Amino acid sequence: MAVIRDFAFQGMQMLLVLLLAPLLTGFVRKVKARLLRRQGPPLIQPYLDLIRLTRKDVVLADNASWLFRVIPYFVFATTWIAASLVPTFRSGLMFSWSADLIAIIAVLGSARFFLALAGLDVGTSFGGIGSSREVMIASLAEPAMLMIVFTLALIAGSTQLSTMSAFMNSPEVGLRVSLGLGLVALIIVAIAENARIPVDNPATHLELTMVHEAMVLEYSGRHLALIELSAALKLLLYVSLIACLFVPWGISPATAEPKLLIVGVAAYAAKLAVGGILLAVFETAIAKMRVFRVPAFLGAALMLGLLATLLLFVSRSF
Repeated sequence: MAVIRDFAFQGMQMLLVLLLAPLLTGFVRKVKARLLRRQGPPLIQPYLDLIRLTRKDVVLADNASWLFRVIPYFVFATTWIAASLVPTFRSGLMFSWSADLIAIIAVLGSARFFLALAGLDVGTSFGGIGSSREVMIASLAEPAMLMIVFTLALIAGSTQLSTMSAFMNSPEVGLRVSLGLGLVALIIVAIAENARIPVDNPATHLELTMVHEAMVLEYSGRHLALIELSAALKLLLYVSLIACLFVPWGISPATAEPKLLIVGVAAYAAKLAVGGILLAVFETAIAKMRVFRVPAFLGAALMLGLLATLLLFVSRSF
């Protein structure tokens, strides 16, 4: 009976992130439109776009290899798995033992590698530009992310997300400068990894600025639907990760009663709403930066992560 219950909770987690990912994207677009005094698309527009894409036929280039056809399924599967491992409304899920932060970074890195490979497969100039820029961003974002992981692991004593979330929710943490630096660095990495403003503008298709869109220009139909759903899942993953590590309130323990699970789901929905509003306000208030300034932007995240780690060592020496 306990195994069936654990399976049910894990399935609920996977279904929850899959259903909420397009809604979060639609919510951010709606808030941005309202901030610009426009009506904007409805909240369910991402769902309608995905349905429309799945009904269309797939158009493939003559020189597209079998890898080009397989990559959308691989990217979707890996991103969905990574998003499902982050504790949202309940900790101690059935597969929480595999929810290691370093493993999640590795899974996302493999998805990024194959997506960049897909941009190079057909041989178009836009795909090559997007892939080169994506690899450039990854070469700076991943070291910064690892420094953030080291900082949090030194504080919590583990890289397992459920353990880290439980420790961050305990009174032993207190106010730490290193945690504030790690939070700012994680937000910068999340913006760059999701190709949001000021690194990239997901609403445009200008060849001089686009990164993510350039790699997927050759996709259509159900393949493009999987890519778009993977991008929505990745955005939800980073918002969930920030909420799990720095705002862990409301996550019910493994032995919680059913009514506490409802509270956990409501708290998770509120966190997503707040994260979506803050992202929309930030993107509305700031302009798109030039491509050659992106390394300096991500270099700030790397320096913040390194400074947070050094502050921990210095504080422990006193």
